[in-house]
Amino acid sequence: MATPHNRAIEGQIAKTVLMPGDPLRAKFIAENFLENVELFNDVRNMFGYTGTYKGHKISVMGSGMGMASIGIYSYELYAFYGVENIIRIGSAGSYSKDVNLYDVVLADSAWSESSFALTAFGYKEDVMLPSVKLNGSLISAAQRLDIPFVLGRIHSSDVFYRDSGVTFEDIFKETHSVAVEMESFALFANAKKLGKHAACLVTISDSLVTHEVTTAEERQNSFTKMMQIALEMAFE
Repeated sequence: MATPHNRAIEGQIAKTVLMPGDPLRAKFIAENFLENVELFNDVRNMFGYTGTYKGHKISVMGSGMGMASIGIYSYELYAFYGVENIIRIGSAGSYSKDVNLYDVVLADSAWSESSFALTAFGYKEDVMLPSVKLNGSLISAAQRLDIPFVLGRIHSSDVFYRDSGVTFEDIFKETHSVAVEMESFALFANAKKLGKHAACLVTISDSLVTHEVTTAEERQNSFTKMMQIALEMAFE
């Protein structure tokens, strides 16, 4: 069934969906990693594709930026399209001197000061957890591919620009979050509510410690290690 945000019909979307924030990253994955590709969504240019990877059906779709956006798209995939597994593959900023540009981080939890989970479902926790099953499969996939990764807590922020007097050093010290992004907390909350599976792999695109940054083109086209891990896990 179509929704206001997704024109896919029943059967077009695989049980496992890789979900980058940038719809152009979804396009890149479809064009460079998948075979027999079909475009199932282009509403608001939030591109979604289904294809095969090593003969197995898999989908990839953009989520947009922020918890409100991924909250809509992931909820609809889970609730209306029969999706069981969503793996966020995105970018993040490092909070730690030990987590560097282009490092891959697998979230073992997502901390947030956001009201998303409370408003949507009445959840009062400030930490949401990924699927143990999916994380185990992603760890196995990374090991098979010999791709190093950091396992740690992610800060899911509602804001990109912050001038409240709270620094990233404060958040790092209080929550032990190794990096910051803007989506995982909502994705994990949706999965918890609907009895589904979710995980988050991010590539470090900038460092709040060293002030190093990547370009928009690099973020769109060069974060291939996390893509390979997610695809290999999906093949499993």
